[in-house]
Amino acid sequence: MRNRVAEGATPPAYAAAGVDIAAGDRAVELMKAHVARTRRPEQVADASGFAGLFRLDTARYRAPLLATSTDGVGTKVLLAQRFDRHDTIGVDLVGMVVDDLVVCGAEPLFMTDYIACGKVVPERIAEIVSGIAEGCHQAGCTLIGGETAEHPGAMRPDEYDLAGAGTGVVEEDAVLGPQRVREGDAVIAMASSGLHSNGYSLVRRVIDEAGLRLDSHVAEFGAALGEELLTPTRVYAKDCLALAAEVEVHAFAHITGGGLAANLARSLPGHLDAALDRASWTPPAVFAFLAELGKVGRADMEATFNMGVGMAAVVPEDQAERAVALLAERGLPAWRLGEVRAGSGRAVLAGEHS
Repeated sequence: MRNRVAEGATPPAYAAAGVDIAAGDRAVELMKAHVARTRRPEQVADASGFAGLFRLDTARYRAPLLATSTDGVGTKVLLAQRFDRHDTIGVDLVGMVVDDLVVCGAEPLFMTDYIACGKVVPERIAEIVSGIAEGCHQAGCTLIGGETAEHPGAMRPDEYDLAGAGTGVVEEDAVLGPQRVREGDAVIAMASSGLHSNGYSLVRRVIDEAGLRLDSHVAEFGAALGEELLTPTRVYAKDCLALAAEVEVHAFAHITGGGLAANLARSLPGHLDAALDRASWTPPAVFAFLAELGKVGRADMEATFNMGVGMAAVVPEDQAERAVALLAERGLPAWRLGEVRAGSGRAVLAGEHS
């Protein structure tokens, strides 16, 4: 729960320093309905509001391990501020956190968030939190607490940044990862919704050097540039958990900063490689747009962006078709991306995109 130093009017000296407690209180009121829709039955009320409480039903588990992850959204927030759209950036935050948790097989249980801003504008803070709540809803976890901090002097009035932390649970004997991967396994790709939340320092440089405005209409997208660049990150947690419940998943890889090859390599043992075929998919238009506009070579593009693959799963060969079909039934485009071979712990891309 978010709480200010006190309720009511801001003390004059504090107000003169640029902090508005009353605005913070109004922001809390505006976001309550958004937060409420993420509530899980395990959440327990804390009358003081200083902490979030969550009842872990240990009777459900044999040997539960808690998993935790923390992340931010990076410089994508700068584009949200420039475009003056704040209701999607919170989805990005949740995706970055919960989809790291699910890589080990953990079910995300709850999240907390932290928003720092130059000035609390209640409506804007509520928009940001509405996105965080939407992301939590998509992931099936509860937004159990958070904090909004006003930093006058350190940030301009229209500036903000956000970060979050999540906790999940997984059975000790069900932890996924490199230790389960076997030679001959299939690698399944799950489509990204676009850029997600990585590479935005390069994105901003490309569009700024080209002199493009975020409200410019781009024919390739059929929308304003800002709308495309602020497309929220796809949240995979429920899809991955559903897949693991029906198919023998050996590992997941969340494709974030560093691109497909670097992130998938983290989920491979040192004696195996993943051989990946570029011809198995066509990256969304935004990637070709940025590469052409900024004259960015393929090596840099693949080392910076997800190129259309937001999550990968490693499954036994005889379950690959079933995995793709199950994900398709859930509305998530997926395809066979490659296979696991003897090697040295690398993911190697070959061929040309279709």
